[in-house]
Amino acid sequence: MTGRLRGPTGRYGGRSAAERQAERRRRFLAAGLQLFGDAPGYRATTVAALSEAAGLSTRQFYEEFHGLEDVLAALHLQVNDRAEEAVLAAAAGTRHLPLTERAAAVFRAYAASVTSDPRRIRITFVEIIGVGPRLEEQRLARRARWVDRICAEARVAAQRGEAAQRDYRIAATAFIGSVNGLLHDWSAGWVDATLDEVVDELVRQLLGILRPPGWTPPGAPHPLSVR
Repeated sequence: MTGRLRGPTGRYGGRSAAERQAERRRRFLAAGLQLFGDAPGYRATTVAALSEAAGLSTRQFYEEFHGLEDVLAALHLQVNDRAEEAVLAAAAGTRHLPLTERAAAVFRAYAASVTSDPRRIRITFVEIIGVGPRLEEQRLARRARWVDRICAEARVAAQRGEAAQRDYRIAATAFIGSVNGLLHDWSAGWVDATLDEVVDELVRQLLGILRPPGWTPPGAPHPLSVR
């Protein structure tokens, strides 16, 4: 199957073609969330199985998607979009707070979003890995977007005198890997801690990056100069 089939047009049952299409897409994505994020997983799922789980036909599937990779890509973007919305809302609501409190609020918002459903963690951090060049490009692009977000917040903190002035891109890239890995391991039950404890640890790590040993706020006496 090389492309999507054309779906029906016009009103039916009181709903427009666009409304029916949106409902079909929602049902296919819900089925993909269940099958990819739980059992049997993306690689063991067929179009027929996903269509059956959605209560729709394979013809209807190909009216919406080129293949299962499209479903996985859409779910991955959905998870990231929701997390980004949560982070932006938390950041906007805490601009007036000190760095430590801002960071905690933002990470709590991110963690609450991505861990709200274990199936979404599996899809985003496990199932998408190694599928193919297209999804790898998408995964890295979204990771780069998170790196940009951390760098932007670090620049704000540095301008306020709350963090060191430096290029944070490498540190932010490494930190994002730690965030994703720790949240995945916590969700899988490999980390014996509450989510609040996990977030607190991530905040401590971030503050250690933003405020390296020997750094002092502008205007504060350097520790070595104090006698």
